[in-house]
Amino acid sequence: MNVLIVHESMFGNTREIASAIADGLRRGRPAEDGDVSLVHVDDAPTVIPDDVDLLLVGGPTHALGMTRPKTREDATTKGGTAAHEGVREWIESVTPRPELPVVTFDTRVHVKMLPGSAASAAAKSLRHHGFRRAERGETFWVQGTPGPIEAGELDRAREWGAELASRVTHGVA
Repeated sequence: MNVLIVHESMFGNTREIASAIADGLRRGRPAEDGDVSLVHVDDAPTVIPDDVDLLLVGGPTHALGMTRPKTREDATTKGGTAAHEGVREWIESVTPRPELPVVTFDTRVHVKMLPGSAASAAAKSLRHHGFRRAERGETFWVQGTPGPIEAGELDRAREWGAELASRVTHGVA
């Protein structure tokens, strides 16, 4: 099972979550059973290699959904480092593989009753762009725009990665 994780991160929180998910994926399957690649959206391929069995796409929730040029610009004024293009633009440029399982995830500030999710928006956009098997995955919580990640979330991300590895190994994803 080869897994590609494409992520966007401005303050490092989503990158840390993506890395923890990758750790969980590696722990959830035999070492000889493929590779887990973690790629920043700026370096993500626009053609997903044929040997990729699962694609994960993650990013921070900004202004109730995926980042936009203006929200990335705003993040840089607060000390973040913005991607040249975000997950939103990458989804528009990537060549779809309709039967490839795709699962999204996001990071969000943990505020009661705050709507919106980059994971939800990304899954919808991926389906719209031809990835028929795209589904919304998990949200991981941060304590404010720059973070830090809330206690226990990195462990939860590792557990989720192991669960995804098990689902793909058993043909459920």
